Amino acid sequence: MTYCVAIAVNAGIIFCSDSRTNAGVDQISTYSKMSRFGNDGERQFIVLSAGNLATTQAVINQIKNDINQKANRNLLNIPSLHKAAEYLGEVSVAQQEKHGKGPIHEASFIIGGQIAGAPHQIMMVYPQGNFITSSVDTPYLQIGESKYGKPILDRIIEPNIELNTAALCALVSMDSTMRSNLTVGPPIEVTVYESNTQLLNHRYRLEQNSDYLHNLNRAWDDGLKAAFSSLPPIQWADISHRDQANDEFQNQPNN
Repeated sequence: MTYCVAIAVNAGIIFCSDSRTNAGVDQISTYSKMSRFGNDGERQFIVLSAGNLATTQAVINQIKNDINQKANRNLLNIPSLHKAAEYLGEVSVAQQEKHGKGPIHEASFIIGGQIAGAPHQIMMVYPQGNFITSSVDTPYLQIGESKYGKPILDRIIEPNIELNTAALCALVSMDSTMRSNLTVGPPIEVTVYESNTQLLNHRYRLEQNSDYLHNLNRAWDDGLKAAFSSLPPIQWADISHRDQANDEFQNQPNN
């Protein structure tokens, strides 16, 4: 299993991914699910991948080959992020058909970044090759094991927050996922892209024994427990009174 998340706010984009692959309890390996493509000062793309490992690796290799061979259409000459997502979807579908059809060969991707002169964006590419983008109401995209890390994103992420806050949110989202699903795990990779720089100067890799990951987990646990302890107490008498009144109202005969 995999968990990847990209968060697009006004100040830029946060990319976060785990590196664990699982083909059974005794077949756990580590592979990066984050790839970078770009030219400093002109364009930057980050691609996050989830799904069949053979498919995702074949897709990334094809993207690299197209760049190296200076293909007519590749991520270094494509005119827009929408066209980049379209290209990524086509490469993905072609690789799935090459290696065999069916859900077992499917893969999903998030591509995000910026071309100079255009806004920064993130897009999610489905196994069928179509794609969606983020929005003001939903400024993040997830692939893989998304459900456990979603609540913190829904509560915190909004377009005007700072990049550091968005990065913390992504890491807490990842921590929550790792806590609930053992097939998601370190190393955790994080890339911070600052809008209109066309540079990727902030890239981090957090290993299994990372002190920061341990401290983050402990602080989040302690904060949740403190918040839970501060919840208003249940007024059982008031609840019982309201329920009784509601039952009496519902049991009145119809006129």
